[in-house]
Amino acid sequence: MDLPFLGLMVFLLLLVAGPDQVTVQNAVVPEPLRPPSGQVVLMHLRGKGKQIYVCEASAAGASAWKFKAPEANLYNIETGDLVGRHYAGPTWESDGSKVVGKVVATVLSPDANSIPWLLLTMVSRSDTGMFSKVQTIQRLQTKGGVAPATGCGAANFKEETAVPYEAIYSFYGAAH
Repeated sequence: MDLPFLGLMVFLLLLVAGPDQVTVQNAVVPEPLRPPSGQVVLMHLRGKGKQIYVCEASAAGASAWKFKAPEANLYNIETGDLVGRHYAGPTWESDGSKVVGKVVATVLSPDANSIPWLLLTMVSRSDTGMFSKVQTIQRLQTKGGVAPATGCGAANFKEETAVPYEAIYSFYGAAH
C-alpha cells in the first residue's frame, strides 16, 4: 500500500471508529463549536434520554411545540456505565458535582431529523468532583430530539411531549 492511501485509510478509520474519536477530531467539529484555545478535553459522555416540549401559543396566535428541558442519563462512552444525568439549566450532574452551562453557539446537525449541535460555556460548577474543572461543553453527534411538526393546538394547549434523543457531550477545561 502506498503512504497516501494508508493515511487516508487511517483518517477514515478514525471517523468511523466511534464517537470518542469523532468528537476529538477538529476536522469534523464546525469552527463555531470549537472550545477556546488552551482548553483540553476532560471527558466525553453519551447522553441518552428525551427532549421535552410543551404546546404553546405564539404571539401571532398559532400554536407550536416549544422546547422546555432535556432529561437524559449520561454514560461513560468506553464502558457504557451510567455516570450521571443531564437536565434543565442546562445542567450535567454526577458524583455530587454539577456544571450549568449557557449556549454560546449553535450549528444545525448534519442530520435534519436531529437537534442542533451546541457550544456552551460554564456559568456555575461545583468545586469538587468530575465537573469541577469544566469550562466549556459541546453537544455533538445528535440523534433525534426534534420537536414534532404537528399535533399542537387548542385541544392540547400546555400539554407536554417527550422526543427521544442521543448526543455526545464533550467537556473541556484548562490544560494543567
